[in-house]
Order: sequence, then structure tokens, then C-alpha cells
Amino acid sequence: MVIVGAGPAGIFTALSMLEQGSAAKIIIVEKGLPLEERSCPKEKVGHCIGCKPCRITTGFSGAGAFSDGKLSLSHEVGGDLPELIGEDRAQQAIGVVDQLYLKFGADERVEGVGHPDEVREIRRRAIQAGLTLVDCPIRHLGTERAQEIYLRIEQLLRERGVDLRFNTECVNVVMEGEDCRGVIVRPTRSTGAAAGEARADMDAEAAASAPDAHTILAGETVIATGRRGADWLERLCAEHDIAHEPGPVDIGVRVEMRNEIMEHVNNVLYESKLIGYPNSFRNKVRTFCQNPGGFVSQENYDGGLAVVNGHSYKMRKSANTNLAILCTHHFLEPFHQPIAYAQKIGELANMLGAGHLLVQRFGDIRDGKRTWEKELARSNVRPTLPDAVAGDITSALPYRTMTSIINFMLAVDKAIPGFAADETLLYAPELKFYSNRVKMDDRFDTNIAHLHCLGDSSGWTRGLMMASVMGYLMGGYLVEHEQA
Repeated sequence: MVIVGAGPAGIFTALSMLEQGSAAKIIIVEKGLPLEERSCPKEKVGHCIGCKPCRITTGFSGAGAFSDGKLSLSHEVGGDLPELIGEDRAQQAIGVVDQLYLKFGADERVEGVGHPDEVREIRRRAIQAGLTLVDCPIRHLGTERAQEIYLRIEQLLRERGVDLRFNTECVNVVMEGEDCRGVIVRPTRSTGAAAGEARADMDAEAAASAPDAHTILAGETVIATGRRGADWLERLCAEHDIAHEPGPVDIGVRVEMRNEIMEHVNNVLYESKLIGYPNSFRNKVRTFCQNPGGFVSQENYDGGLAVVNGHSYKMRKSANTNLAILCTHHFLEPFHQPIAYAQKIGELANMLGAGHLLVQRFGDIRDGKRTWEKELARSNVRPTLPDAVAGDITSALPYRTMTSIINFMLAVDKAIPGFAADETLLYAPELKFYSNRVKMDDRFDTNIAHLHCLGDSSGWTRGLMMASVMGYLMGGYLVEHEQA
């Protein structure tokens, strides 16, 4: 069998098959590098040099190895997989996968538990502000610990005979009627920006017929390309009539403030997940990926698109807390390109920042003015992403999105005083590409025989734990089929 993508969903598919005694030959193709070779040049040179593909988002364990490394231990967090498989099965699988992470060295401490009275008080204030609090136990791996854990998993897969093919990108699937018979792959070429952009622009048919392309035949094919591969999978679905529907897209900002503002919430919950439907549009707006003492970071996608994210280390801490505020957009007919819509917004923000991420003070947004570099230097909040460009994010984000975010922040400020202070920083763009939802049954079978789509690119999960769960369950189903 062949697995496309060595992110959490792909990794745990293979790991699950090995754990349950599979005798199948397992091949994983990954366009990026093995974990031991992944490093971001920005750490040495001080700025992003535009690696193609980005070493933060591609390679073994995907973006998970360079994320904040949080495992959400509740089925209420991490996407819509429970809708597909049921809440009980999802929660049970979370328990099994959590034990596997512990086996590979995850911290035994669970954040966000043990403070019921304090949680009740935070929830009371959230309710008064018109918000919903989702308190979720968190196992925090930490960015550096996550890399150690995934390296152990990579080494185990090698030792157990899994064929890991790095620097190898899938350009198409092999179809025989309505059956999938494998994939067409070719080497990932040069990391130079120009070469990367040229490859991104090449269509699937041209890529599949390139001299260095070759076919891998397989009885079962699993596509698990993560958020980075969501756009590619959307095109694949259209080409081969893989049943799918456009889902929502999340557009937002990364907010950064002093730890003192978030200290109580950080200590009690570690990660507060707040949800609201603010005026005037009633779009769903939520907090996501909270990083106490964390660092704002940059990720690059195909075509040179730069987006903002956040990291949280176990040992290395900053004076700030950062988190995402995401506004969910649902589109109706005739529009069916939510990923392209979000990309255009990101490109506009990048253009205004001359290729860099934008940062703006909340007070300047409310005053209707851009932020200047000298104003950042006078604030209590010093940016942890020093190469972000001070400017005006409201010139890039849609009015509907920006209005929803502003009103949501003002509501959060009632529950967490100081959250919407004038000096609070907003970075843009923060985009989540998981819009294309592949139609599947509860065993992850698509309408194409022997083809399965997992993880964030499938539109069903959002984050490490649920993607890992989906992979673990997929591995079990494949072993059942193999042994039947």
C-alpha cells in the first residue's frame, strides 16, 4: 500500500498497521525531508529565505514537528471527525493514540485540569460577554519535544521496514475505471524559489508525463497531505470525480500580548478556546492555538504565500502569549473555491508587506490608521516575529472578516480584561486550508475504490490529535481488510 504524506495522519496509518500485525509492504512518499534534516534557515540568517518546499510545513511529521505541539484530548476539539464516526468512537481512539504518544516520550502532565472553580469563573465571564468557553485537556508536547517524539516514530518505521521515500512528491493517482491503483510520483526538485514556483504552476497532466515521473502501484492508496496539500487534493478531486464538497474556510489574525494579560487563563486552562458569533454578520469566530510564552512564526506555502502561525516551546519562553483568532466563512452556490479565495487574501496581505507578514496594533485599527515601526518600539508588547512589517492589515482583510474579529476581541476583553488593549498586536494573514471536504463513509472509503483521504486535507480534522486518530483508525481498517 502507498501513503501520500508523512504528516500525523499518514504516520499513524503506518504505525497502526504495524501495531496490529500487518504484513503489507508500506510505502510513504513525502515531498519534504526526513526529520533529522529539517531545519529552518531563518534561525541562522534572521529572515525567511523562501525554501521550496517550506521546511516548516513539509517533511516527516509535516507542520506538526514545528508547531506548538498540542494534543487536544477531547473529541469536541479538532474538527468534525466525530460527525463522521461518532463521538464515542472518536473519544476512545483519542485515548489509544494518546497512549502511543506517551510511549514515544510525550510529557505525562495534562494541562487545563484540576481547577474546576477557576474554570467555572472564567466560563461565567465568557457567558456574560456572549461567548462560549470550551475547556479541553491539553497534552503539550512543545515544539522541541514534538520533534524528538516524531524522530523516534520515524526511526521505528524505518526499523520495521516501512519504505520512506523523501524528496518525492505525488503528482497524480493511477486510475483504472473507478478504481485507484496507485500513484504517480517524481523527485522534488531544487529548493530555489524560482524552481519551486515553476513546479507549482505545472498542471498534473504535465507533471505526470515528465521524464522523471514514475508509477507506484498499490492495492490501497491513502492521501494524507495536510493543510499544505489541501489545494492539490481539491484539484485531484475535480479531475477524478472524487466526491467532495466545498467546506468553510478560516481567515484571521494571530494576536500577541503580554503574558500578564493572559496569566490567569494560561495557568488555569493553558489554552482557552472561546467561540462567538459577533455583530454584525454573525460569522463564527474562535480562538485557536494559544501559546503561553510562545513565539509568532511564519510558514510558506506554494507560490511563495507567507502565513502566520505560532510556536510554544517547553523550555524556551518569551514575555508574550500569542493565539489565533479565526473567522469562519461559508460560501454558497455558485462559488466553490474557498481555498483560492483565502489565498488571494493572503497574497494581498503579502503584497502590502513587500513579501513579509503584516503586524498592526489594535488601537491603531480602531483609530483607522496604520502602525509605524517606531510605535512598536514604544509598546510594552514587543513582537516575537521581528521581521514582520508594521502596516495596515485592514487594507487586506475583507470588511466582513475584520469587523467580526474586532467585535469578537471586544467581547473577549470583557472576559479577559486587557485582551483588546491598544497595544495588542495583530499579525496577518492567518489562514487555514482545510476547505475541501471529501465525502466518505465511517471507514474512510471514498466513492473511488481503494482510495482513502485523511487528516486536515480531507476537511474532517484540524490539528495533531484528530489527524493522528484518523490515521490510527485507517490503519486498523486496512489490517482488517488485509486479514479478511
